[in-house]
Amino acid sequence: MDRLYKKGEIVTLNIEDISSKGEGIGKYNGYTIFVEGVLPDEKIRAKITKVKSNYAIGSLDKIIEQSKNRRTPPCVFFEDCGGCQIQNLEYKEQLKIKRKIIVDALERIGNLKNIQDKVKSTLGMKEPYEYRNKAQYKVSQDATLGFYKKKSHEIIPINHCKIQSGQSESTMKYINEFIQKNNISIYNEETHQGIFRGVVERVSNFNNEVMLIFVVNVKKIKFSKELIEHIKKYLPNVVSIYININMNKTNVVLSKTNKLIYGKEKITDSIGTLKYEISPLSFFQVNPIQTKVLYDKVVEFAELTGVETVFDLYCGIGTISLYLAKNSGRVYGVEVVEEAIKDAQDNMKLNNVDNVEFTLGKSEEKIVELLKQGIKADIVIVDPPRKGCDEKLLDAIITMSPQKVIYISCNPATLARDLKVLNVGGYNIEEVQPVDMFAHTMHVETIVALYKKD
Repeated sequence: MDRLYKKGEIVTLNIEDISSKGEGIGKYNGYTIFVEGVLPDEKIRAKITKVKSNYAIGSLDKIIEQSKNRRTPPCVFFEDCGGCQIQNLEYKEQLKIKRKIIVDALERIGNLKNIQDKVKSTLGMKEPYEYRNKAQYKVSQDATLGFYKKKSHEIIPINHCKIQSGQSESTMKYINEFIQKNNISIYNEETHQGIFRGVVERVSNFNNEVMLIFVVNVKKIKFSKELIEHIKKYLPNVVSIYININMNKTNVVLSKTNKLIYGKEKITDSIGTLKYEISPLSFFQVNPIQTKVLYDKVVEFAELTGVETVFDLYCGIGTISLYLAKNSGRVYGVEVVEEAIKDAQDNMKLNNVDNVEFTLGKSEEKIVELLKQGIKADIVIVDPPRKGCDEKLLDAIITMSPQKVIYISCNPATLARDLKVLNVGGYNIEEVQPVDMFAHTMHVETIVALYKKD
C-alpha cells in the first residue's frame, strides 16, 4: 500500500485510543498515527514528524475538539518531565484506561476469549498524589536537582514533584543549597568527569524516616562532615546517610558499593501490621498504600485456611511471603538475588515469623528441587519481573498441579503470554484485578486468580 502521508504534512485526526506509552492513537486513511499529549475522544491537528511502513509519529499542532475528560495537570512540570504521562486526564478515566489495557492484552496476545467480564474495575487511590516512597534525583550542570526531560537525558530543574512523598520538596531545596554553596563539581555523562552524580531518597510511610544516598564518582569525599551537619540542621527526618561510590561509565544510578557515613544502616517501613527493614539497594514497592490493597486481594484470592503449603516465587525481600504466613501452613519463598534473600530472612526475624523458608536460586530450578524433596504447593504465587515467567517455570507449575496459581504482573503483554500457557496447561482464569500502583502514569499492576480445571 502506498503511503498516504509524508513527513511535515499536517493531518486532522480523531483520537480513538491511547497507547501503553500514553500517546494518543488516531487513524488517517487506514494508517495509525501516534501523537503525544492528546487524549481519546479529541479531534486534533497534527504535524507528521516520522513515517514508517505502517504507522507514523505526529506532533500536536492544535486541539480542535477537547475531551470532556481533559483537565489542567496540577504539576507545572508535566509538559516537560518524563515521570507522568496522563496527569492531564481525569483520574477516574485513568483507571478505566488501565483496565482496557489489560483486556486488550489478554484478548490480543493471550487469545483469551470471553475475558471481558472477568477483568474487574481498577482499584485506584483515594488520594493519588505524594504516594512514592523512593526518588532518584539527577543533577544538572548548574548544580540543581531534577528529573530527565521526556525522551532525553536533559535534566529539568524541579522543586516539587506531585507524586513523590511530601518530604521531596525540602530534600531538593536543601541539597541544592548545599552543592551550590560548596561548589561541588557535577558529574558529566560525556566526559565522565566531576564528583556528584545525584541522590536517591527513600522515605518510610510508617514513621517518616528518610534515607539519603549520595552518588559520587570518587572513592572518598572531602565534604562528608559538612554534608552531615547541613542535613542534620535542615532535614531532621533524615536518619541515614550513605555515599554510593559509582565510578562506572554507565547510566545505572547506583553501584553495589555503599558506605554509611551517618545514622542507621536501615530504615523501617510497613505493609499492614508487618514491618520491613530497607537498605540502600533493597527492593520495596514504591507505593506502600496500594501495596496493601494488592496484598489484601492476594489473601482474598488465596482463601487460606491455615494448613496450605504456599510457594512464593520471585519473592524479593519476602513481603508477600510474610504477609501470607499467618494464614498458611508453610510458605517457601524463592528469589535469585542474594541481597534480597538476606533482607527477607532479616524481615522474617524482625516480625517473629517461623513458618517461612527463604531459598536462594532460580524459581524454575528450585521448584523442581522442592518437588524432589516431596514438597508440593497447594498454592503458587508468582510475581515476576517485566519479562514474565521463565517457560520452564510455567511447565514445572503445570506438572506440579497446585489447586491455585496467583499471578502478579507489572507487564500486561507478558502476563497475557503466560496466562495463555497456564490456561492451555489446565487452569481456568477466575478473576483479573488491575491495581493502580502508579497513578498518573501508564503503568498498571494486575493480580490474576487461576484455579485448576476439574
